[in-house]
Amino acid sequence: MKNLFVVTHTQSIHHVEGKVGGWYDTGLTEKGRDDAAKTADRLLDWIAHQNVEIYSSDLQRAMQTAAVIGDRFGQPVAATAALREISYGVAEGQPQAWLDERYVPAPDNDRLDHRGGIEGGETRREVAERIYAWLDPVLQRDCDTQIIVTHGFALTLVICAWMKLPINGCGFASFPAKGGSITHLKQDDFFRSRAVLRLADTSHLLPQ
Repeated sequence: MKNLFVVTHTQSIHHVEGKVGGWYDTGLTEKGRDDAAKTADRLLDWIAHQNVEIYSSDLQRAMQTAAVIGDRFGQPVAATAALREISYGVAEGQPQAWLDERYVPAPDNDRLDHRGGIEGGETRREVAERIYAWLDPVLQRDCDTQIIVTHGFALTLVICAWMKLPINGCGFASFPAKGGSITHLKQDDFFRSRAVLRLADTSHLLPQ
């Protein structure tokens, strides 16, 4: 039995500043730290005392979220650039309005290789290739429960990779998620089917 819990990082400074994220590297806000604690507590409720491995994007906002989770489980966090958000190139760190005025949405016939008209930006294919290449050997590890902390756009491609969808079939895929969300993916031992049991759940962040 394999359980994979995919967490989107909580509120980052670039969110409240209204700036483009991508690889623009900012840490968590106070609310982000509080939400990270709530997310860690929910994971601990679900996973209990199982042995876990924890992986994270190496950007600050993800690593700080993952560090709180790691503290709860008493486990180290392995950082990787493979789980980074899509890069927005020269737009990173600019006001969001700057990107909104310049970004060109992908046409239906070029969903995977379109750069949005932004110099230095990543394509969907490039993000998928790095996530797919990283995830497969991680899933082969002898650990039944793994936690991944990543970003909103990257989450979609983690799910696609988990479902073994071919990259060429990911052009239209989208699994929207708020910060601090938890997605639970599970593979059973008998049929070997890979299920999405929870998708972008944020119920733990609702007011009590």
